[in-house]
Amino acid sequence: MARAKGKGFTPSRAKNLVGVAKVLAPALIPVVAPMAARAAALVSDRYDHYRAGRLGVPVDQLSRYSGRGAGLHARIVGFGEALEQLRETERAYVEVTEKRLGQLLAAVRAAERMPAARRKAAHRAVSADLDGLEAELLKRLGV
Repeated sequence: MARAKGKGFTPSRAKNLVGVAKVLAPALIPVVAPMAARAAALVSDRYDHYRAGRLGVPVDQLSRYSGRGAGLHARIVGFGEALEQLRETERAYVEVTEKRLGQLLAAVRAAERMPAARRKAAHRAVSADLDGLEAELLKRLGV
């Protein structure tokens, strides 16, 4: 099938388009730049809300939880906050559990610098330990 004359993208047509872009770009930048900045800020804000929702933390605390162990870190901190409900009635349990949570948090932080396979194994071990601690806490809370 033959192309109609003057149709298609030719080197001379590309050269003309580049010339037009050079003329229009200075006029369009002041119009497009603020819109692009607002769009980027909106996307960033939405992503922060998404990440905060996944971690189960408020958006303003999102910066406290970063890295590949962020979910475990947030989970450990949340568990520690839940322990406060038992501090008056079961002081010994709370003290022992807080010590264990400190160890788990240290393990999560140390795992950040491990090779991927070791980090994943460490995260699985911490998660399994947390599962057991959470089950015990729920039992003590009567849930």
